[in-house]
Amino acid sequence: MKYFGIFLVLFSISTSSFSQIDLLHHDTQPDEVAETKPFVIGDEVTMYSSILDEDRVINVYLPKSYKKATHKDYPVIYLLDGSRDEDFIHISGLVQFASFLWIDMVPESIVVGIANTDRKRDFTFPPSVADHSQNFPTAGGSEKFINFIEMELQPYIEKSYRTTRTKTIIGQSLGGLLVTEILFTKPHLFNNYLIVSPSLWWDEEALLKKQPAIIHANYKVSKNIFIAAGGKEDDVIKRETKALFTLLQGSENNAITTNFELLEDQNHADILHLAAYKGLQTIFKKEE
Repeated sequence: MKYFGIFLVLFSISTSSFSQIDLLHHDTQPDEVAETKPFVIGDEVTMYSSILDEDRVINVYLPKSYKKATHKDYPVIYLLDGSRDEDFIHISGLVQFASFLWIDMVPESIVVGIANTDRKRDFTFPPSVADHSQNFPTAGGSEKFINFIEMELQPYIEKSYRTTRTKTIIGQSLGGLLVTEILFTKPHLFNNYLIVSPSLWWDEEALLKKQPAIIHANYKVSKNIFIAAGGKEDDVIKRETKALFTLLQGSENNAITTNFELLEDQNHADILHLAAYKGLQTIFKKEE
């Protein structure tokens, strides 16, 4: 029994020692084999806008092939509400997914996300309605913002990156209002317009009362327009988006292709991702 007791003591000591060595090994192993580095999907650019008289942050997603395929140019998708804390990351991921070879829904594209400073200012034209001016005291700066896109942002992107002439813009809510205004006032800025749940109620539906030049037969410029609303959204939004579709669908210009989709299960908060998927699928649909 004496020898058995000594054996148990020695066994306990050795087991404890091996356990401590094993724990020490596991504690140090991750530090020995792991390497941490930033996960980068593109560029964050801070550019000064003389038109807006402020710095603006622009996020740029670059396709995987961009650095190696130096001979290749890429279409550009411009995204309103495009900061990393808004819609830039999930829309960039959607574009990446849609451009996989085995999906082949969208060509590999650069995504340019325009981060906000004051979206109520930038996405709205001056209202004639008094309560709009009171409730949105900074509103009315869309003309300057559109000029910023045309005269500063697009030239910067085209100078700094390898781009084709194909340009798409995506906007939701007030962003959808701005995209509609661009389509109506400066349609040459983009080839494709993806308009989601636009706030066409702004200024008592002033945009819907306009007759944009683009709908007339003598304006022969090819445009692809996709409009979406959610089935669980406010009835006003559903009515207005359908009215916009009807206005554009009645165009005498055969170069315009307009599609509308009511996403029955979506509301104003969750519609953008699915609408962007449907819109890109429709706009870039390949001929059978």
